[in-house]
Amino acid sequence: MDIDFKNGLIPVIAQDRRTREVLMLAYANAEALELTRTTGYAHYYSRSRQKIWKKGEESGHIQRVCRILVDCDADALLYEVEQTGAACHTGHTSCFFRTIEGEEIAGLVFDPEKVYANKDE
Repeated sequence: MDIDFKNGLIPVIAQDRRTREVLMLAYANAEALELTRTTGYAHYYSRSRQKIWKKGEESGHIQRVCRILVDCDADALLYEVEQTGAACHTGHTSCFFRTIEGEEIAGLVFDPEKVYANKDE
């Protein structure tokens, strides 16, 4: 199948395979997608750092990819994952932990200051 990368990237939604909760939105380039397919673990492309990263490479909170779905226009992907720990770098299970009014609707799974204490994030 031809994937429609826009400016070399495609948006990827990560969804918990068991609960169906949307965990995060990130981007992948062709190399990150191929790494995901060959290793079975989620790889993304960081637009801010301009490099590929494996989800959980610093925190240990990895995503094992069970299935990759392509939307009808082939311009977005959905990774069905088994999430270890939390998906969000803020320490929340999902990156979608607050309402548009700012109300937090989910608690922390880990303390990001401890997990990333010696990192350059």
